[in-house]
Amino acid sequence: MIAGAMMAPVSAAPVPAEFAQVTIQQTLIIKRRVGAPKPLKWKEKKGPKCVALSQIAGAAVVTDDAIDLVTRDGDRLRARFSSNCPALDYYSGFYMKPTQDGRICSDRDVIRTRSGAQCEIERFRKLVPKD
Repeated sequence: MIAGAMMAPVSAAPVPAEFAQVTIQQTLIIKRRVGAPKPLKWKEKKGPKCVALSQIAGAAVVTDDAIDLVTRDGDRLRARFSSNCPALDYYSGFYMKPTQDGRICSDRDVIRTRSGAQCEIERFRKLVPKD
């Protein structure tokens, strides 16, 4: 009997069930062109009589009768001339001669174009963004 027990078939151990998980991921990238920001529109308000030259950080020619000044604290001023100054736009630049008091004032000072013409500053206007 012992021999018969040894010859008996051995049952195989149960095979564990295998599970697999598949995750499908998808990335969708949408690109759109962002246009240049719209230029700010400015509204003119009453401005100062004089501006310290040391406060001016930058300037730009906007029309033939005005230039915009940017101050060190971020304010914008428009210097309006008593008459058109067409050489400004053509030569794209100007000079300011320092004064003894270190300020540039309306109804007193002039700017000089690169061609040598002089344009008298009639008044300063403060620029604020339009709503």
